[in-house]
Amino acid sequence: MIAAQYPALQVVLALLAAPVCLILRRPRAAWAVATVITWISLAIALSLLGRVWETGVILYPMGDWAAPWGIEYQIDTVNAFMLVIVTLIGSVVMPFARASVEAEIEEERIYLFYCMYLLNLAGLLGIAITGDVFNLFVFLEISSLSSYVMISLGRDQRALTAAYRYLVMGTIGATFYIIGVGMMYMMTGTLNMADLATILPAVADSRTIQVALGFLTVGLGLKLALFPLHLWLPNAYTYAPSAVTVFLAATGTKVAVYAFIRIFFTVFGGVEVFNAGFIPEILAVLAALAMIGASVVAIYQTDVKRLLAYSSIAQIGYMVLGISMVTVTGLAGTIVHLFNHAIMKGGLFMAMGCILFKIGSVQLDQFEGLGKRMPVTMAAFVAGGFSLIGVPLTVGFVSKWYLVQAALEKGWWLAVAAILVSSLLAVIYIWRVVEVAYFRPPPKGSAEVSEAPLSMLVPLWILIGASYYFGIDATRTLDIAFVAAETLFGPPQ
Repeated sequence: MIAAQYPALQVVLALLAAPVCLILRRPRAAWAVATVITWISLAIALSLLGRVWETGVILYPMGDWAAPWGIEYQIDTVNAFMLVIVTLIGSVVMPFARASVEAEIEEERIYLFYCMYLLNLAGLLGIAITGDVFNLFVFLEISSLSSYVMISLGRDQRALTAAYRYLVMGTIGATFYIIGVGMMYMMTGTLNMADLATILPAVADSRTIQVALGFLTVGLGLKLALFPLHLWLPNAYTYAPSAVTVFLAATGTKVAVYAFIRIFFTVFGGVEVFNAGFIPEILAVLAALAMIGASVVAIYQTDVKRLLAYSSIAQIGYMVLGISMVTVTGLAGTIVHLFNHAIMKGGLFMAMGCILFKIGSVQLDQFEGLGKRMPVTMAAFVAGGFSLIGVPLTVGFVSKWYLVQAALEKGWWLAVAAILVSSLLAVIYIWRVVEVAYFRPPPKGSAEVSEAPLSMLVPLWILIGASYYFGIDATRTLDIAFVAAETLFGPPQ
């Protein structure tokens, strides 16, 4: 029965389709292949989430080699939800990408974009689905290497510099992670996550394991752009082609946050690492600094893509804050925000892609009168901005509501203050764009500007619409998030 092979197909399809795009070399044919594979992957992810919801954890030993000797895919509510997030965003990005990529990437290199996109998709899905810490490293490198190439494809020369900086920082992060994995293997003799969770408590007091945890934290902190390890992110998002920025901003850091959660709550779950030292407090302070500091920096940006990039750093702070609370409510707030931020920030970066497609710039001073010249696109930006601020009836409000609730449960009043201050700062930087677009007249003699094609506007409004639909009726996403959080706090699976 083919459904039994869905865990393997989830990764293999994209991995095998990537070289097909390389062989085809024709932009439209490569786009068609990438689109079909991504939509099939979404169908598989939804099927896996449904099966996990009904029957519980799915175990898939590769080649029938039982864990811990063989590599095992282990799918529970947490990573099944991540699979849906990644494939959902990818499926919406593909229709948007065709026109956007043709405008922003040289024609002879477009097929390379789709090849790298599929490799990146395979890597992200592999990180989410694997139950093996070394396998996670392999998929982490697949997604990272393809990300560097996709960012470098931008026409701006600075895209190459941004990709190189990301490569250096990403390589340092991967090195730290694999050193931590090696130390754990030295002490336990296993790489399987579930097996590590049962063995680690016996050796948790050793300096080797404590140092390993430090290496893992720094390595994954670099990948998820945790303050102050975030310096690669603003340039990467700013100078990458729009379709690349949309996909990476909505999925890349979210999957890294998932890996961080998985290491801390599954692999080290039995060690109760958060009860040792000041780890929760340190994470909370770093999260608050990201939320407020990055929001302040965003206010002063003149490039709107860079403004949204700093906003993403602040939003990662929200996710880390939820983790630092070490409660079901806090972790559920983080998990639901992985989904909520993916759809709202994906929509905002799509709006930037539409504007770049039509006027060739996302500099703030070029937005004068754009509210009247591109009303559909700018309406989507404003609607997405409301979600970023956390206005009621949006997904941003849902995330912040549960994070505030979790902070109040802990008595962390300063965390509540940080969330409120960060939200107010978001009002300022979103208003800067609104003020220029709606309250300043178009420059005299400026050329007429029309809306972007429907192939770009429809995906844009799908994500913006979703940020309101799941804000008005958050029952399903919250149910999944709370079950996922309870799973992580339960006994290791």
